[in-house]
Amino acid sequence: MENNKLHTFIGFSIKTGKYKIGLNAVNTLKRADLLLLCPTAAINTRKEAVKFSLKFKAPLFVTKLKLEELTHRENAKIMAIFDKKLTRAILENCSDLLENFNQERTDG
Repeated sequence: MENNKLHTFIGFSIKTGKYKIGLNAVNTLKRADLLLLCPTAAINTRKEAVKFSLKFKAPLFVTKLKLEELTHRENAKIMAIFDKKLTRAILENCSDLLENFNQERTDG
């Protein structure tokens, strides 16, 4: 059930257009409310994600499922959501499928 909720909320963000996927796309944003990182992301991608988290003052979480499965986008490693209500809904209802990412873990 929880998997369906996260999948649904990410689907909502995609349908409303309040998301960006990929390092270059996220880098073009002026703000983000939530950053999601794929568990298979490379170390450099993780380091960039931490920089984005600090830049946007947004929480950074690693999904327990592959981000490309949740978004239906091949090689999706990072996703930014810029909708406060959707971010709150994801954090309140899908905490079982998200792992808080702290800066010490960028070493591998």
